[in-house]
Amino acid sequence: MITFLDYGAGNVRSVINAIERLGETVKVVGGGEEILAAEKLVFPGVGAFGNMMQILNDKGFVEPLRQYLLSDRPFLGICIGLQALFERSEEAPGIAGLGIIPGSVKRFDIDLSVPHIGWNGLAIRQPSRVFNGLMGDEKFYFVHSYHVAPEDESVVLATTDYGISFVSAVQKGNIVATQFHPEKSGEIGLALLRNFLESADSVLPPRISTQTRLAKRIIACLDVRSDDRGDLVVTKGDQYDVREKGDVRNLGKPVELAGRYYEEGADEITFLNITGFRDFPLEDMPMIQVLKQTSLNVFVPLTIGGGIRDYTDKDGRSYSSLEVAAEYFRSGADKVSIGSDAVLIAEAYVRTGEKTGKSAIETISRVYGNQAVVISIDPRRVYAASPDDVKHPVIRTAAPGPNGEEYCWYQCTIKGGREGRDMDAVTLAQVCETLGAGEILLNCIDRDGTNLGFDLELINAVKSAVSIPVIASSGAGSVEHFHEVFKETGAESALAAGIFHRREVPISDVKSYHR
Repeated sequence: MITFLDYGAGNVRSVINAIERLGETVKVVGGGEEILAAEKLVFPGVGAFGNMMQILNDKGFVEPLRQYLLSDRPFLGICIGLQALFERSEEAPGIAGLGIIPGSVKRFDIDLSVPHIGWNGLAIRQPSRVFNGLMGDEKFYFVHSYHVAPEDESVVLATTDYGISFVSAVQKGNIVATQFHPEKSGEIGLALLRNFLESADSVLPPRISTQTRLAKRIIACLDVRSDDRGDLVVTKGDQYDVREKGDVRNLGKPVELAGRYYEEGADEITFLNITGFRDFPLEDMPMIQVLKQTSLNVFVPLTIGGGIRDYTDKDGRSYSSLEVAAEYFRSGADKVSIGSDAVLIAEAYVRTGEKTGKSAIETISRVYGNQAVVISIDPRRVYAASPDDVKHPVIRTAAPGPNGEEYCWYQCTIKGGREGRDMDAVTLAQVCETLGAGEILLNCIDRDGTNLGFDLELINAVKSAVSIPVIASSGAGSVEHFHEVFKETGAESALAAGIFHRREVPISDVKSYHR
């Protein structure tokens, strides 16, 4: 029996699914006495340090948790479960952590994009039971803006390099805690979890790295909508038109395709819900079931986009965007993607110059951390003969317009590309970062479905304007296109759909370029 501390934020379903996949039974903590009675305790989660500590205090979990940890019984902390062990965090000045390990939690102060998102390695410092059977050069999934800084070097289990060398795992007696997510690190992550659950022998892997490197991520995207019969299918647009000969293109079932991509080695999987399921109560929304079923067998990060907004269902019940996001997280999503509504939010911010604190971007990032909020931008090129002709940021393009125009800007669209707005992609990205977004998914209507390659000029324009990671999307048609986008831009990851759905380019071939 594994006792599971769910403090109420982030995707904990995947951790439970992973533990149950390994044959263990999970008991979710209902009160402090269950923490004290635990034989093995797992504390996972993502979110903000201050919000997490407030919830632990409100539920009366802090003192029982401290007593459990001081008794030196088996404990596994994941992400925020690692940071909680420390005395304090720069994320929430004045709020005390559990104080089990002397030291603090600091924000990355580096020249690279923050959050640190993706697959990175471990430079292992000491033997541990969790490393049994590992070679030592494996990569695990990270997603965080803050890192721990222990005062006592003896507790450092592993470090990882990202601009600086930071502590990525600690060990103190029977306490083990990781900044990375084993439940999102595929079969290697499951092996590490199994070692903790089975109390394996402490070992040093045969290969000890001295330096690690963040891998470029390859993301499989599934555009999901209902077809004309009401069934959920994965489809693919041609410049956002998903119909062919009058029917919605049907490229497979979402849960089955996601499972296939996991087996083929996708680093992440993104579901974009391009049907507005507004006739369903939230708990019955079809994408909720897709996430729940997918997370049973897919142990890499899952992003869900579409419908992350305030709404009222057919029964008259109103939901906030935070409640919608929370239900997605509880159903297996690690990140939510906001598209059209992000444009409207940004327009309001530009008009007033003030944050409301109430937008979907602000409320979700405040509770779950900015790494949980992705902004999906759908721009198209608008050509101009001169920079003076438009008020938006322009670039000088190597691909002139139909009348020989040498400049262009990227107009944001909403409603699946059907409506253009007086907002450019660069400004939108900057505003959304200011409001709390942690990642940009950068599409391009002009390249969608063309197989001509990514719009490198667009990617470079946005990437140079923000300090958060950028996912390149739209236009991939070959392995070389992925190589090109990583060589010619600063994008941390690249996303594709149709070429993966139709098996035109194997994910394994793409990843062999960059690992």
